[in-house]
Amino acid sequence: MHSLKELITLDAQNEYESAYDLSVNKKFSTPKIYSASGDLKKRWYLYFSYRHPKTGKLKRVTPFYGNANKYKTKEERLSVLVTYRKVLLKLLKQGYNPYDNNTELYLRLKTKENLKEQHVLDHAENKSLTTVDDKPAMTLQDAFDFGLKQKEKIVNSTTKRSYDNRVKNFLVWLNENHSELKTINNLNKRVVSGFLNEILGKTSARNRNNFRTDLSSIMQVLEDNDIVKLNFIKKIPVLKSIPERNKTYTTEIQEDIFEYLEKKDPILLLYIKFISYNFLRPIEVSRLTVGDINTKDRTIQFKAKNSPLKTKIIPEILWDDLPDLSELNKEWVLFTPLQIGGVWETQINNKRDYFSKRFKKVVKDHFELNKDYGLYSFRHTYITKLYRALMNDSSPFEAKSKLMLITGHSSMSALEKYLRDIDAELPADYSEMLKNTHG
Repeated sequence: MHSLKELITLDAQNEYESAYDLSVNKKFSTPKIYSASGDLKKRWYLYFSYRHPKTGKLKRVTPFYGNANKYKTKEERLSVLVTYRKVLLKLLKQGYNPYDNNTELYLRLKTKENLKEQHVLDHAENKSLTTVDDKPAMTLQDAFDFGLKQKEKIVNSTTKRSYDNRVKNFLVWLNENHSELKTINNLNKRVVSGFLNEILGKTSARNRNNFRTDLSSIMQVLEDNDIVKLNFIKKIPVLKSIPERNKTYTTEIQEDIFEYLEKKDPILLLYIKFISYNFLRPIEVSRLTVGDINTKDRTIQFKAKNSPLKTKIIPEILWDDLPDLSELNKEWVLFTPLQIGGVWETQINNKRDYFSKRFKKVVKDHFELNKDYGLYSFRHTYITKLYRALMNDSSPFEAKSKLMLITGHSSMSALEKYLRDIDAELPADYSEMLKNTHG
């Protein structure tokens, strides 16, 4: 017997249900997605009700999870559940019943569907497809506008701008190099690969991979909504790239910078101390508002890289440097160009970029530091200092366990990779072992 769960999973790879045909049989309720308000630590699933054969009343069916919860981003998880939902709705409308044996119905419908697919493939050999499910093909602009509009509902404003910029660059390139392409169904893997190769030649493998990821994400939305048959960009390989990393400051340089900034730029110094002592990323410091500082509990709340909201203690070494915030408007930005606490109406990326440029002008140019050093270097420097201090009286595992609570890394493996990347974990002097190799 094929259970309803098995049928959804089996059919998810080849579903062709129209995104616009949402009429619902009275035997069941419209399947809905539970997304736990975006909390990735909780399980996401589909739920619906079906009319029970004995009571005649709609009864909630066991939720369907599928493989959705193995995905670690909101975007991927929602995309999978949207596909499951469409398949489930199609199956229910075709007559599947969670209380019956559906094997015979499944086999009959699959045979019918296979014949239909073969007909489509035969037709495609003689004529280029310009429609999907009998709907007129969208123009390139309209298709990508649709994809961006859907993304707008599930990503933050910074990520949305990234999608907007990369799609805009791609469409400009298409107009200049493939003006004959008018509709989304004319787009193919060869054309997109050509664009990505040009990005690689002009910039880097990392930037090329970022373009590939964003374009693929938009194309996946189009596939999920039956605007295109297949997201072929997923088949374009990701290139190996060498990640850029800021170097760790020596103790001497770090102390000189702090001493210099005490007189030259106290606002920039406090900005850097949030990076150094609270281990925040520059963009996280730029997001801070006065209200994010809990003066009673001496804690700070902020939007982290991989979570909606994090809370950390403010160590005394940083607390002692904070000005009195009690009389300030809690909605004000904590760091502005001219003062601590105030109104600064600009995009978050602009705020981060402003302090990066200010750091270059005030610090890097003065100390003649090269491109390997930046604001991020302070985070690397102080995590290295803290880890080595913890290692003085702890085992490596104990030291890392304590450090993970402080830095906010999501897992031990993530922290260990970070420590390797910044060369924080160095061995003890091994001279004696080398001496013993001399016969």
